[in-house]
Amino acid sequence: MSDLKTQIGETTKDAMRARDKSRVAALRMVNAELKRVEIDERKTLTDDDVLAILNRMLKQRNDSLSQFEQADREDLAAQERFEIELIKTFMPEPLSEAEVDAVIERAIEATGATSMKDMGQVMGLVKAEISTRADMGAVSGKVKARLA
Repeated sequence: MSDLKTQIGETTKDAMRARDKSRVAALRMVNAELKRVEIDERKTLTDDDVLAILNRMLKQRNDSLSQFEQADREDLAAQERFEIELIKTFMPEPLSEAEVDAVIERAIEATGATSMKDMGQVMGLVKAEISTRADMGAVSGKVKARLA
């Protein structure tokens, strides 16, 4: 069993003991998504699987947050912000810009990439190394700029 999944379960129990209803609700939502993926894919989740699920949940929450803010629904936006901060507590420390640039450079050197045709190979190496520690959309933009 994943150490991260165990940590989320323990945090849920602590929130229940503290009678923190909003925190319990958000943590139960995370646990439910983890359980859903486990059942749908019929596998035991690893830490990498859990991080990928949390990363997907963060993207969904960020999309919802921007829509709620555009619609002037501060009550719903506040709930999304709360859930985003809660999920972030289980995520690894994000990489700095310099670290991301260094990973991109190493990937370009390793593949011998010289043009946009090689972007898939470069992104494959980069994603394997930093998929949960950086926004892959921004990383993709950096790779494009570097190969253009």
